[in-house]
Formats: sequence, structure tokens, C-alpha cells
Amino acid sequence: MDSQLKIGFIGAGNMAFGIAKGLLPGKVPPANVKVSAPSSRNLERFQELGVAVTHSNVEVVSGSDVVFVAVKPHLVPLVLAETSQHITDRHVIVSVAAGVTLATLEGLLPENTTVIRLMPNLPCVVQEGALLFARGTHAKPEDGALLRSLLHRCGLVEEGPEAWVDIHTGLSGSGVAFGAGTLLRDSGKHPAQLRSEVCTPGGTTIHGLHALERGGVRASIMSAVEAATTRAQELGQKPAAGSRK
Repeated sequence: MDSQLKIGFIGAGNMAFGIAKGLLPGKVPPANVKVSAPSSRNLERFQELGVAVTHSNVEVVSGSDVVFVAVKPHLVPLVLAETSQHITDRHVIVSVAAGVTLATLEGLLPENTTVIRLMPNLPCVVQEGALLFARGTHAKPEDGALLRSLLHRCGLVEEGPEAWVDIHTGLSGSGVAFGAGTLLRDSGKHPAQLRSEVCTPGGTTIHGLHALERGGVRASIMSAVEAATTRAQELGQKPAAGSRK
């Protein structure tokens, strides 16, 4: 990979941080990465990785080859309106905004811009993620290969049709199953805190959790465990086959 490749992040949330952590162990020098956010609240952890930070989205775009747009979906039009005049044919724009289609992104960007839509998940932070991407109209196979190469330390990376991306958003593949245990083990955080980190207010995850709560999933799981325990106890009390008791 070109050691001079410059990577930018617009947005400094958990997804941006997880991807950045996957990039930095030998893939991209920290000096080649820059992150922007409107406040300093999330920037300190990027600085601890040796990454430059700024409050200017334009500065990130102007100094980068690959730009990860990692802001909340409703902010994407504002961010792209602010930066689009600085986007050239050298750029690869990678959106991780849930629900924002390739057609919408391409409509907000200069004609012929290379756009990729990516859906990662929180276990990227511990390199146990499941990531799916779809290429836009002008993104070539080599652009997809570049993204795959950049992200392979983040976890399982696959390309598919855009229709799969929303499905992946809701399901997030088996990476969650493998990554959740690692997150609990390595982060030192309470499970409730980890849950809150993936539950953006009004986002996809919290809507899914509300559906689970309405369906009484926790009560059903507890009942299932209790029933299995009771049945195990009953089986333990039965006389073995052939017993004279």
C-alpha cells in the first residue's frame, strides 16, 4: 500500500474510532491520519493514537485521499455541502451513515465522485467487527480492494450489493457475537455502558431494542432458562433406565 496515502475522518464517534484503531497498527502511519469534529469531546482519544485533530472538515478533506464520513445521517447533507467544492477525482469518499443511500451521496457530491457506502459495527474497536460495503456508480473494483486492505484488521470485511447494507445495519453479522465478549473482557466497561454506546438516540439499534422489549424478550429468556433448569433437575431425580427403584 502507498505509504503516502492520507486518511481523513469527518466525525469522531465510536465507528470512526474503531476504524482508526484498525488502520493504525502498521497499515497507515498516524501522521497520515486526521480527524475533525465540532467539539473536542471525542478528539482526545484520537490524539492518544498519535492522530492529528481539527475542528475543520474542509481541512480534513483537503489533506486526505480517503475520507470517512462518520457523522449522524441527518448531518451528511450539511457536511457534504460544506466540503464538496474541495472534493476532487483523487478522493474516495466512504460513508458510514446509516440509511444514506449511494444515490443520495452521489447527488450531494460533485459529478463522478468515487463513493463507497460502508456499514461497520462497534466490535471494530477490538478488531472483531463485521463490515459490509457497497461501491457507488463510479467506484472501481480497485477502490473496493483498497478499502478492504485498509480495513482488514478491523474484522471481517465483505463487499455486496447496497440492498444488503441496510440488512447488515439491523443484523450486523456474527461479528457482534464474537466482538461483544471481547469488548466486555477488554474494555472494563459495564454491559449497560457498552449498550448505550451503540444506541444513538433515534437510531437503528435503539429501535431494535424497543422492539425486543415490546416482545418481552428478557422475560422469555429468563423463563427459558428457568424451564431448562427445572427440567434438568427433574431429569436428575428420575430413576435411571433399568433401575429397581
